[in-house]
Formats: sequence, structure tokens, C-alpha cells
Amino acid sequence: MPTLQSLLAGGAILLALLALFTARRAVRRLERITESYWELRYESGQLKARLTRVETASGLREAEEEPRPAVPTAFVPLSSLKK
Repeated sequence: MPTLQSLLAGGAILLALLALFTARRAVRRLERITESYWELRYESGQLKARLTRVETASGLREAEEEPRPAVPTAFVPLSSLKK
């Protein structure tokens, strides 16, 4: 007849194994997401470069090269936000 201590130990081992498998699955998922992120960043950079080449070749880029006026920043004291 198993004692309470051996049942608790067996339950703890099962719980630890479940946590281990869950953590490994989370790590694999994070690796896939990270790889997808970097692939999308690379593809985005490639598309931006291609779009810039097309716009430059067709003359559409000239209108965007004019300097834009800077937006002034204003100081807002925190005491005015508390009211």
C-alpha cells in the first residue's frame, strides 16, 4: 500500500515532467516565431529597397525629398495632468 509521501512524490514527478514538456514546446514555438520575425524583416527590407529603386527610376521620389517642417514639441507639466 503506497504511503501518502510516495503518492505526493509521484505526483510531483508527474507535474515536473508535464512542466518540462510544456517548457520545451514553448521554446520550440518561440524559436519558430523568432525565425518568422527575422524572415519578415528581411523580406520587408528587400521590398522597401525594390520600391525605392522603382520610385527613383520613375521619378516619383523627387516630391518626397523636400524637407518636411519639424513639429514643435511642447512641455506639459505633470501637475496640469493631475487635475
